[in-house]
Amino acid sequence: MKTMRLCLVLLLWASAARAQSPENVLLVLNEASPISLEVGKYYAQKRGIPEANVLRVRTVPEEEISRADFARQIEGPIGAWLNRNSAHDRILYIVLTKGFPLRVQGTSGQQGTIASVDSELTTLYARLAGVQVALPGALNNPYFLGTAPLARAIQFTHEKFSIYLVSRLDGYTSADIRGLIDRGFAPRKEGKILMDQKGAGTDKGDDWLQGAADWMAANGFKDRIVLAPGAAVLKDQPGVLGYYSWGSNDPAIKIRHFNLGFVPGALAAMYVSSDGRTFSEPPVDWNIGPWEDKAAFFGGSPQSLIADLIRDGATGVAGHVAEPYLEYTIRPNILFPAYLSGFNLIESFYLAMPALSWQTVVIGDPLCAPFRAKSLEAQAIDKGIDPETEFPHYFSQLRLRSVAASPVRPGVVEQDTTKLMMKAEVRLAKQDLAGARQALEQATARDARLGNAHFLLAILYEQAGEYDKAEERYRKVLEITPGNPIALNNLAYSLAVRRNAVKEALELAERANALAKGNPSIMDTLGWVYHLSGSNDKALELLQSATKLTPDNAEMHMHLAVVLADLGQLAPAAAELARALELDPKLESTPEAKALRAKLIKK
Repeated sequence: MKTMRLCLVLLLWASAARAQSPENVLLVLNEASPISLEVGKYYAQKRGIPEANVLRVRTVPEEEISRADFARQIEGPIGAWLNRNSAHDRILYIVLTKGFPLRVQGTSGQQGTIASVDSELTTLYARLAGVQVALPGALNNPYFLGTAPLARAIQFTHEKFSIYLVSRLDGYTSADIRGLIDRGFAPRKEGKILMDQKGAGTDKGDDWLQGAADWMAANGFKDRIVLAPGAAVLKDQPGVLGYYSWGSNDPAIKIRHFNLGFVPGALAAMYVSSDGRTFSEPPVDWNIGPWEDKAAFFGGSPQSLIADLIRDGATGVAGHVAEPYLEYTIRPNILFPAYLSGFNLIESFYLAMPALSWQTVVIGDPLCAPFRAKSLEAQAIDKGIDPETEFPHYFSQLRLRSVAASPVRPGVVEQDTTKLMMKAEVRLAKQDLAGARQALEQATARDARLGNAHFLLAILYEQAGEYDKAEERYRKVLEITPGNPIALNNLAYSLAVRRNAVKEALELAERANALAKGNPSIMDTLGWVYHLSGSNDKALELLQSATKLTPDNAEMHMHLAVVLADLGQLAPAAAELARALELDPKLESTPEAKALRAKLIKK
């Protein structure tokens, strides 16, 4: 099982919100997917999601994504939005749309790193607060009810739960997804709960189905129970509010569609290890089959698909993008009792979900809540800003605990100093550079060991043109962490370009490059310092490699153009200059560009 360790991250603060409403939803659209934009717009209009709560990112419109691209294209932009909008506590639910990847690539098995994109995003609250989540295996869901009585379940907020509840709007087609949205917007209370047991006699899954029936019988819902043991297959049933079965894992089930009359608001799930593997529509003649029959495979598996349940009229569905193992599947003995007791769609599924950072996807509108009698007060969701840290209240508490427990802290940092650092992070995220500078200066005056604070100050001083102060702070960073390649690199560049201290700069740049082999920015700095020292042959190789690794960096192309010209390679130099100016026309007015133009014209 995963454990959590603590580290430092950049965060922000939160504003007031209406209780469990569209204000608490962050809707995320993929600009690279037309259907994502289409269904996202439809949902936002239907539910009244504020425009400020609609985030557009650009990621691969495929069903799998590498972990690096997930972090860069999905997790990073969502985290940045939460920071910019002070929304850590206010946002309870993150909603993705069709057109987003389903799976983060990785290794398989119980200690594997494959996970659904949605499930990985649940941990973003903790990650932003400084909690590092280990990748292998499943992470215990803190909201999971487990064996506790339903009376212990509470409506979801960040006061006790440092996660987000994540769902998506998905299905085979735009029409399927619009139907899903419409049904979630106008759910009904009436309907039967169908539970189809496999009947093997010892399956825990059948026990959980029996447990759901027992709870319903004891709590006034006996007339809603339809429990089918053994070989019976539940089909041709009208008025269905809930459905759970073993799907293609039940030897008695040989079909994809059961002719169930789902009512708006109906929830459904199956004990099937790959039923959320794809939302591409199979051929009309495709049917489930045995693993031994490769002709029965679709999307890499012969098993049932939850998208069929959406097509048939379900409003909320859970499934799996890869093998979850039975222990980590949705528990029907929690799902249906929670829903019937007033929890909304997404709370019901997550109360019944044992694991996060794992394989589960939840499909549906999180705000769908036909049985909810009372919502939380807004103050219970978002208590506003902690004035001592300028973070949201609950977020601030977790962040302070994270910093206090961090194993990488340079000695014991006083809490007041920590709060100054947190204020600086908030102000940087808000682009209040003067305020951030003030807080960082106060923090480093209290504790000179804060290498990160010195580094941030050096950047701020550079941006303000105060290069003496910047260099002083870089040197302080290197006193604390002599092997910091970025500080070495930045100090080297400043000394070479602004001080003409090429000898010292070269030693620093070579150290930085040795510590961060293959980093194109550091290679560019070293190449430019070689050029300034008269070693253009050494510079050329580094600058060519840097521009290949970072082809859209205008300054790197400019540096390469200058070196090529000095070596007499005028045609390539002209091409590199043209590329640099294409990427950044403002470089035309720099001394390097003017001198290079003159040299090319003269020749």
